[in-house]
Amino acid sequence: MTEYVQVVTTTDSEHAAAELARGVVGARLGACVQVVPIRSFFRWEGGVQDEQEWQLQIKTIRERVIELREHLEAQHNYDVPEIIVTPVVTGNEQYLSWVEEETSP
Repeated sequence: MTEYVQVVTTTDSEHAAAELARGVVGARLGACVQVVPIRSFFRWEGGVQDEQEWQLQIKTIRERVIELREHLEAQHNYDVPEIIVTPVVTGNEQYLSWVEEETSP
């Protein structure tokens, strides 16, 4: 049985987010990437940061996660990119089948 996941990462510009998204979908590591502008507060280099970021929500299958993570780490412009994987418990079966089809190597 296929396991579905959503992978989240962030970056510092709309352009960088679009480049990451195109690369992920082009390599079939994700079926869909949604890019959303967000405001992030975080501690970095000894201080609290308040930054505009773009969040990428990547829909994929569990078996592609290692390759996806390696791809994101290699292509990302952050020293320590956020890469969080969350399981999809349930969803629209037709949509999930499409995700599986689009991410098959």
